[in-house]
Formats: sequence, structure tokens, C-alpha cells
Amino acid sequence: MDYLVHKACATGRILKSEPPEGADMEAVGIFAAESSYLGCYVQIGVAGRKVINLSFPADPDPDAGDAHELLDRVIGYLEGVKETFEDVDVGLTVPTDQRAVLEAVRSVPYGEQVTVEQLTRMTPELDPEDEADCTLVRTALAENPVPIIIPDHRVRDGPSAAPPDVEQKLRQIEGL
Repeated sequence: MDYLVHKACATGRILKSEPPEGADMEAVGIFAAESSYLGCYVQIGVAGRKVINLSFPADPDPDAGDAHELLDRVIGYLEGVKETFEDVDVGLTVPTDQRAVLEAVRSVPYGEQVTVEQLTRMTPELDPEDEADCTLVRTALAENPVPIIIPDHRVRDGPSAAPPDVEQKLRQIEGL
């Protein structure tokens, strides 16, 4: 698998470069990088080539590495590179009904937003007229283990698993 880091330059062109020294594309564990835009770290947990967690700690886990392809892509996204993360494998360990909601969120395109009602309608076997189904959607969004990768910030009137200040900055990146 070829590794490319994408960076937007001042002209708006996408530049490609080789991986950072020591980057292990098969690496598993915890990886973190500081985001000046967010004012915190972005930390990912990876197991078996699947991302299982994404969080925004003030300080990274002491054992966190700093060289991972997905982490580079997330930082690029935070710096303005249009990124969908649709190719990223997610290892969801949530109840099946919540999984269906989170999979539906992944289909909301970059720069677009939906409401909880629309997302409920988009999720198989859920009824937007059923308050229990709408509650399920809100719960799934609030418990999303990988915000950004599963873009809950694109649900205008729903909760996000990201802290409120981070959610607002993610919405700003996409013009929402």
C-alpha cells in the first residue's frame, strides 16, 4: 500500500510526500498529535487496521506514538484538506441499532448537514415519527467512538461525541 501525506499549500493545490521517518502503516496502538486549530491533541486508537477510538485530550496518553497515516490525514483535515475518511475501516463496538445509525452518518457528504429527523429516516428500520427511534439516533451520536471519521458534527440538531468547542470548529472547517 502506498503511503501519501496530503497537504494543502497556499495555492490550494494538493501536495504529496513520502511517509514520515518511522511511520508504520500496520501499527496498532494509540497515536496522538497536537492540533493548533483545536487547541488540544487528537488521539486515535487503532487495532487490526481499524480505528476504534478518536478523542481530543488536553494531553496525550504517555504511551502514544506520533506516526500513523490516519493521524496525518486527520491533522490535514483540521488544516483544511477536504477529506471524507470513507475508506477508513472502523471497528465499532456499539449495539447493532446504534451501528446502523453511525453507518448512516458516514453517508452524509462533506460540507452538508442533516437533521436528527433526516438521519432517522436514512437509517434502515427507523421511523422519524417514533420518539424512541429519534432517541436512539441521539444516543448513537453522543456515544460515537470516532468523531470526525464518523462525522456526527454534520447532524445539525443532534449531539456530538466531540466536545462542543471541537464540534463547532469541525463545522467551521466544512462551512456548516
